[in-house]
Amino acid sequence: MNLSETGKEGVSRFLGWLTFVMVLVALIFIFLYAPTEKEEGVVQRIMYFHIPSAWLAFFAFFVVFITSILFLLNKDRKWDIIAHSSAEIGVIFCSLTLITGPIWGKSIWGAWWVWDARLTLTLILWLIYVAYLMLRTHTNEGSQRARYAAVLGIVGFFGVILNHFSVLWWRTFHPKPKMLDMKGIGSGLDPSMIVTLMVSLTAFTLLYFLLMGQRILLEKMRDEVEEIKKRL
Repeated sequence: MNLSETGKEGVSRFLGWLTFVMVLVALIFIFLYAPTEKEEGVVQRIMYFHIPSAWLAFFAFFVVFITSILFLLNKDRKWDIIAHSSAEIGVIFCSLTLITGPIWGKSIWGAWWVWDARLTLTLILWLIYVAYLMLRTHTNEGSQRARYAAVLGIVGFFGVILNHFSVLWWRTFHPKPKMLDMKGIGSGLDPSMIVTLMVSLTAFTLLYFLLMGQRILLEKMRDEVEEIKKRL
């Protein structure tokens, strides 16, 4: 193992421990520090999981969008690896969004699911990126598969944009943005709730980068194995 690999392993280990600590801190803030919302009650605490999951899903798909463009421009395999890895993690966070949302909805709306614009578009977004992953699985390996996936990764991101603005453009059951609105950042939240949300978002962001590092490493190892097979 050379010095470069040792350094990367050290960074990965540090990020892993930092993520672990931040997740514990976030749980303490969520369940012990943040006050219970007067109208919604305890179920409101799911916001600290739901909102970061949605933000990180959007961020992951934005990474897919950017790296897909870069791959089409220069055909560098590293951009394809990053796009593929980020799409997988984005689907995980999007799934968490679709799970935590209905749990809140059942308590507040009395129904697990309503065909609201934001909810429906989130489901469609999830299906788009599941299709992206299926495309990578069920088409022949090589540059052609990567190109098809890159195109879908670029087109799919417009679903993120539409999803984000849906609660502003149309009347929906889904609450308006809590952190970013016309009155200012976090104007409708108690300061302790804002702090808790930021801590939770930090923990989720670190988790994203930790998972990305491991997923990229796995994909590179897979490429090395395929290269060895070709030589035999």
